[in-house]
Amino acid sequence: MIPRVERDDQRPVQRLLPWIDALLRPLALSIGAWISISLLGAAPLERIHHDDFSGDLRQWVVEQQPGGSVFLESGRLIIADAAGCTVWFRPPLEVPVIIRYDVSVPATARVSDLNCFWMASHPTNPLDLFAAERPRSGRFADYDGLRTYYVGYGGNHNSTTRFRRYDGTGARPLRPEHDRNTPDVLLRADHRYHIELRALAGGRVQFVRDGEVIFDVTDTQPLTRGWFGFRTVNSRLEISRFEVLSPTDAQKSN
Repeated sequence: MIPRVERDDQRPVQRLLPWIDALLRPLALSIGAWISISLLGAAPLERIHHDDFSGDLRQWVVEQQPGGSVFLESGRLIIADAAGCTVWFRPPLEVPVIIRYDVSVPATARVSDLNCFWMASHPTNPLDLFAAERPRSGRFADYDGLRTYYVGYGGNHNSTTRFRRYDGTGARPLRPEHDRNTPDVLLRADHRYHIELRALAGGRVQFVRDGEVIFDVTDTQPLTRGWFGFRTVNSRLEISRFEVLSPTDAQKSN
């Protein structure tokens, strides 16, 4: 007689994953913080902006196609989207800068497109991304003319993760090494990612996920001033703990 196996005993590793994640996440984030300090020459960091999403959306500009919504809920920024959405942080940012936030895509949504722009500007009006003469609707093609760094994490129905540098001409060049599709760089539903975007002196640009550097680029024509934006399409992003850091003024002047 074959002994009956209880359902809970069939997947012991899966049951341990939340505990493993809880143990390893602080270590990964500590390594990420150490890398940030190393890249900035051990300069002390100052938090220059933050949002705990407990108040309102006054720090943000929403560009969204019909059928979606953006709102605050329980200390999170929720982007519930149908056909394309970018949510811009209003203040412009300057190099050197580090942008950090936590974000997840719930299993109840289409698990795809945890995307972002940073250091974005328009070539004909680089001092004002929100100039009235250049309205955007949230449609992805509306952003082709920007100069910006962009990561599409888990794009194309969670089949690709890509880094691009938009050059302001409408072209969106993609280098082979910046087009990744292995499971380790695709989305996991309900996982809370810690994302860190870096635009540093000397043209160093990085996208860091849970303390691991996914993209590390040296830009020979660096984008030194611009705006940050969350981006998704037909998905749901749940975002918390947003902050922007930079070296202290004393370090910047050295």
